[in-house]
Amino acid sequence: MLYLKEKNWFPKNIIIIPIITSAIIPLAITDLWIEIYHRTCFPLYKIPYVDRKKYIQVMDRFHLPYLSLMQKLYCAYCGYGNGVIRYWGEIAAETEAYWCGIQHKKIKDFIEHKHHKDFAKYGSEKDFKEKYMTDKKKIPSEK
Repeated sequence: MLYLKEKNWFPKNIIIIPIITSAIIPLAITDLWIEIYHRTCFPLYKIPYVDRKKYIQVMDRFHLPYLSLMQKLYCAYCGYGNGVIRYWGEIAAETEAYWCGIQHKKIKDFIEHKHHKDFAKYGSEKDFKEKYMTDKKKIPSEK
């Protein structure tokens, strides 16, 4: 809670809090949409569901007696926001692994995604075919 250590934090927060909290609207709408996608498409392709509760914690900080009610509410908001984005990332990673398990081209300053480590090497048709054929995955263009 860095803002508590700052002098004159109150005026800044009056301006910023409505902007920050308004993000709950697109977060909730996107969360609903991604959950519909997840629950509809994953079973069709026999991709295991991503366990939501492993990524999102909202109420744990409510049990901390040294936080004010407002701090607990903002902690719940951040727990949801950061957790749901990580959850979506895992759903996207599973989708990418199914449809396009190919690493990106190595480019300076590009941070490679951790889930790409087992993907086919960029530019290697042999690796691509071996990984998709040994895993008995269908290459999307061969449907």
